[in-house]
Amino acid sequence: MALSREVPSLRQSGVRLHFPGDRASLSARVAQGVRAAEQDTALNHKLLLNVCFNYGGRWDIVHAARTLAERGEPITEASLSAATALSAVGDPDLLIRTGGEKRISNFLLWQLAYAELHFTDCLWPDFDEAELDRALAEFAGRERRYGLISEQVEATETVESVVGQGHA
Repeated sequence: MALSREVPSLRQSGVRLHFPGDRASLSARVAQGVRAAEQDTALNHKLLLNVCFNYGGRWDIVHAARTLAERGEPITEASLSAATALSAVGDPDLLIRTGGEKRISNFLLWQLAYAELHFTDCLWPDFDEAELDRALAEFAGRERRYGLISEQVEATETVESVVGQGHA
């Protein structure tokens, strides 16, 4: 199995492996390999490598809600977010979709709530440094509002600036 060949190198490099997705349909051998890879790299902190397979945003939300319900915990935005398969990563600021597709395809539905989206016709194998620079330049020019309107963002920034200067 390719995984067993790569884990020693990843472990030595400080990479922690995480396999978010529905494992119910995996063979016992593959499921054991995935668990072993996660356990073997669990203490690594240089890089977290998420290998999403059989993952879908709807599955993730249902799985998180079911987990909370089984624990008898209340389902709130914070608890649901913490129970998702990718909770350790935090929400992305930018999603880059290659290949001319203009959809998110059931990927990170919960986490993409306030992400900026960049769509490019460039196919993934051809996505290079120049394409990334274009996406990042576009992203840098956007106003991040997180559900607010521009005036609310400006008011919040003014208050934070005043508080930061010790004038509040």
